[in-house]
Amino acid sequence: MRSRRVQILVALVLTALWGAGIYAAHANGHLRFLDRLEATLTDWRTQARGVQRPPDLVTIVAIDDTVVKRGGSYPLPRADLARVVDTIVQFKPKVVAIDLLLVDRSAAIGDATLANTLATGPMVLAAAAIFPSASETVAPSEGPLAVLPEAERFLQPLPAFADHAEVGVVNVATGQSGSPLAVPMLFRTRDKVELSFPLRVAARALDQPLTVAPDRLMLGNRAVPTDSDFALPITYYGPRRTIRTVSAQSIFDGTLDRAAIENRIVVIGASVAGGGDFYPTPFDSLMPGVEVISTAITHLVAGDAVVRDRRVRIADALSATLLPMLLVGLLAWRRSALRIMAAAAMMIAWAGLNLFAFTHGVWLNAATTLAAAVPPVTVFAGVQLWAGGRRTQYFAAKSRSLAQFQAPALQEWLARDPDFLSKPVRQDAAVVFVDLSGFTGLSERIDPDELRDLLKAFHALIDKAAIDCGGMITGFLGDGAMILFGLPRAMPDDAARALKCAIDLHRGLERWIASLPPAVAGQLGFKIGAHCGPIVASRLGESHQHITATGDTVNVASRLMEVAAQNDARLALSDKMLDAADFHGAPDGVLSGPLLAHVRGRSGVVTVWFWRDQSGPGHEAAKAEMIG
Repeated sequence: MRSRRVQILVALVLTALWGAGIYAAHANGHLRFLDRLEATLTDWRTQARGVQRPPDLVTIVAIDDTVVKRGGSYPLPRADLARVVDTIVQFKPKVVAIDLLLVDRSAAIGDATLANTLATGPMVLAAAAIFPSASETVAPSEGPLAVLPEAERFLQPLPAFADHAEVGVVNVATGQSGSPLAVPMLFRTRDKVELSFPLRVAARALDQPLTVAPDRLMLGNRAVPTDSDFALPITYYGPRRTIRTVSAQSIFDGTLDRAAIENRIVVIGASVAGGGDFYPTPFDSLMPGVEVISTAITHLVAGDAVVRDRRVRIADALSATLLPMLLVGLLAWRRSALRIMAAAAMMIAWAGLNLFAFTHGVWLNAATTLAAAVPPVTVFAGVQLWAGGRRTQYFAAKSRSLAQFQAPALQEWLARDPDFLSKPVRQDAAVVFVDLSGFTGLSERIDPDELRDLLKAFHALIDKAAIDCGGMITGFLGDGAMILFGLPRAMPDDAARALKCAIDLHRGLERWIASLPPAVAGQLGFKIGAHCGPIVASRLGESHQHITATGDTVNVASRLMEVAAQNDARLALSDKMLDAADFHGAPDGVLSGPLLAHVRGRSGVVTVWFWRDQSGPGHEAAKAEMIG
C-alpha cells in the first residue's frame, strides 16, 4: 500500500512538472505547432457559439465586383474614390476609415481631388508594415515594447493624403492556420512605434485619448483587452456581410441610404475578387480583409472583444498544471470503472467550461491544456493497464492454485463473499463417502512410488465425478473422500446429483480396478455410502482453515459404507436419499432392498438400499471386502 502511494505521488509530481513545462515553453514562443491546434479549436468553439448579431456601429462601403465592372479597372481611380469619400462625408459619419494603401502616385488631378476631399472630414488612412520575412518576428530587445512586431519599415500614404488624415497600420496576425485570430494594436521599427489602423479608428470614433501602459492600452478610462503582445484577440460575429455592408456602386447610382452612414464608423475597402485581401474564418473560406478589420474596430468601440489578459494566462497555467494532475489522480483510484467515468466526466466538464468561457468573452487556451494533459494521462493509463494485466495474471495464477484445493463453485463464492461460513450454517445437504477396501494391506507389499500413483489415479477419478455432478470434495481421507452437495448453498437437486455421483463413482471405480494389474486388482475393492439430511456447514481451523460439514447426516453416510461391505455390496443408499432424489432406477443397474440396518454408534435403524451395476466387471459375484 505504501509503495503504491509513493508511485502515485511520483506520477502526480511528474505530471505537474510536465504541464508547467508545456505552458512555460509555449508562453516563451516555443511549441508553435500548438498555435495551429488552438486555431482549429477556436474555429470549433466559434461555430459552437454560433452567429451573433454585431453591435450596429460600423458600415463597410465595399469596392466590389459591381464597382469594378462599372469603372473597368482596379484599383479604383482616385477621382472615383474621391467621389465615394465626398458622398460619405456629406452624410455626417463619425469617422471615415479608408482600408486602401494610397502609397503610389496616380493622375495628378485625381490625387489632388482626393487630397482635397480628405480634408473635409475625420479621416484615417491605412499604412502597411513591411517585415523581413513572411511571418512577424519579435526582436530580441528589452522593455515593455520588445514584444511588438518589428517591421523593417512602414509603407505610408502619400504626404498629400497623410497631411489631411490620421494613419494606422493595417496588418493582421494570421498565425499558422491562415485565419486571423488577433490584430496587433502596436507596431515598431528600430526608431518608432505606430498604432494599428483599427486602434486609430476607434480612438477617433470614441474621441478618447489613447494611453500606452507597460501591460495594457487605455482608451480614455476603458482598458483595451489585449494579449501579452498588445494584440487584440478577435472572434467573428458570423459569415461575410454580417457587419453591415453596402456596395460603393450605390454611391454612383445615387441610392446610398443616409441611415447607413450618418453618425457611424464607415470603412471603405476592397472586396473585389482577386483584388483585395481574403482570409479563411470559421464561417467563411474567404472573408474580405476589410471585414476582418471592421470586426476589430467593432470590438474596440463596443468593448466586446474576448479577454486574453494576464488573469486569463494565469488560469491557463493553472489549468495546464492542475487538470493533468486531477486526471492522473482519478485514474489512480482503485475502482477502475468508476475512475474512468470520473476522468471522462472531468474532461467533459473542462471542455464545457472552456466553451462556456469562450462564448462569454474569455479565451482560455485549449491547445496548451490538452498538450499538458493528454501525454501524461495516456502514459499513466497505459502503465495502469500494463500493471493491471500483470495483476490479473498474478491473481489468475493464484486462482488456479486455489482451484486445486477448493471446488470451482465454492471458489467463486468465496471470491464474492470472503466471510462465507465465518459463522456455522445449518441447512440440508447430500453427502457421499467413498473408500478403497484392501488398500492398507496392499500398501505394505508394493513400492511407495507405485502406491502414490494408485492414489493419484483414485483421487483424479473422484475429483472428476464430483466436479461433473457439481459436488464439493471437503477432503481426501487417504484412500477415501467425502463429497458434499449443498454448498455454497442448498439446491433442490442436491440429492439427485449426489445419487448420480455415487453411481458414476461405482462404475468408474469398477473399470479402474479392472484395468489394474491382476496382482493389485485382486486385492482392491471399494465401498460407497450416500445419505441426505440436515448438516452444519462451517469453517474449521485458525490460520489454516478448511470448510466441512458435521452432524448425524454425515455420520450415517460414512457408516453406510460398512453396511454395504457387510451385505456384499459396494453402494449403500438410504431411503431418504432415494426419496429426495425421486429415484426410480437407472439403466444397467439393479436396486435391492430394503434392509433395516443398525448403524454403528447410532441408536435405531436406517432403511438401506443397495445398488449394483449389471454391466460392470464385478456384476456376476459380489465380493466380501474388508474395511480398509
